[in-house]
Parts: sequence; C-alpha cells; structure tokens
Amino acid sequence: MKDNPALVAEEVTKSFTRGPALIEVLKGTGMSVDRGEGVAIVGASGTGKSTLLHLLGGLERPDKGRILYGGRDICSMNDKELTLFRNTSVGFVFQFHFLLPEFTALENVMIPALVRSKRPGDVRPRALSLLETVGLKERIEHKPGELSGGEQQRVAIARALMMSPQVLLADEPTGDLDPSTGNKVIDLLTQIKKSLGVTMVIVTHNTDLARAMDRVLILKGGILEPHDA
Repeated sequence: MKDNPALVAEEVTKSFTRGPALIEVLKGTGMSVDRGEGVAIVGASGTGKSTLLHLLGGLERPDKGRILYGGRDICSMNDKELTLFRNTSVGFVFQFHFLLPEFTALENVMIPALVRSKRPGDVRPRALSLLETVGLKERIEHKPGELSGGEQQRVAIARALMMSPQVLLADEPTGDLDPSTGNKVIDLLTQIKKSLGVTMVIVTHNTDLARAMDRVLILKGGILEPHDA
C-alpha cells in the first residue's frame, strides 16, 4: 500500500432488519485502494458486494467504521456534504445505465456538471471529449432509445467520468450485456484506467473483467479477502 491511497475502508459493518431477523451483511471489513489502481470485488450472490459498493460511494451509511477518500472520512459528513461529495468525487456505473431517455447522449454526459450549476457551454467540450474517448463521437445527438445496450453503457461510463472523480465505482457493468458487447466494455474500462489513470473499484461476476483489474478481492462471510484464483 502506498502512503496516500485513494480510498480506505476500515472496520466497516452493515446490518439489515428483515422481519424479526437481523442480517449482518458486512462484519468489520476493510480495504485500501491505491491511486490509479483497479480492484475487482467478487463473491457469491447475496454476500453484500453491492451494499459495500454503495457504502464506498456514500449512497448508504455504515453502522460502524470509516470510509476515507484522501484521508477525509465521508461517514462524518452531513447529508449536504455527502451529496456534494458524491457528485464531485465519485463516478458511478451500474448494471443498468439509468440514462434519461428524453436527453441525448451528450446531454446525459453533461448532467453531473449541470446540476452543479455549470454553464452548458463551459462543460460541453469535456463531454464531447469523453464521448470520443468511449467511441461515440458520431452518436452524440442520439437518445438512449436509439443506442444499443453497449452504447448506452458507454454513455454511462462517460457520464461517470464527467466530474473527474477520485474513484470510479462500477456495479456489474457488463451484467446486462451479451458476451461480445461485455468484452468491449471490459476493453474500454481497461483503456480508461491505463490512459486516464482512473482509480476503479468494480463489483462483478465476470471473470474476464475481474482479471483485467490489478487485484481481485472476494467478499465471503462479511469480510474481504485476497482472491487467489
């Protein structure tokens, strides 16, 4: 581990109540991700991988523990601070792209900046550059319904990078794609990590995507462990 990691999680716990039962999903787990490193998190369905990713991104709060970005604990932030942090410091890519159907690809990519009251003319060049990076230069005026599943996911990746986040978090980014299209997304993520130096934490069942990252961790019994496969 380097002296100034991008992301550190320490003794993170999370439980949910289901009826009379208390389900302990995460049991004091932790991880450290260096700047520019790609980490894949694997494990059986229902082990809490998505929950962990939501905690890392500030979408949920842990019961106990700390999550630090550049030494700053996001668990101590109030709701307003956490909303700002999510918008400016973390990029999210999900299995389903969640693009706004009434907007073009370009407009969808620009949205994270526009909600921060940035002027469209100021952020359009970066959005165009990102769409070119993901191979959609000729599709910028197309709406999501006019794009293939793989193209929609590429737009979602460009949108996640719009605010130059400290960390890109992806939850099953190839899970809704056929194998051929999924492989193209894997190649794209690998290219982005290499060319832009983006720090990535990716939850996946896709063994090819996991192998494309620098390191693989397995979530088992509520704890993250090195994966030897």
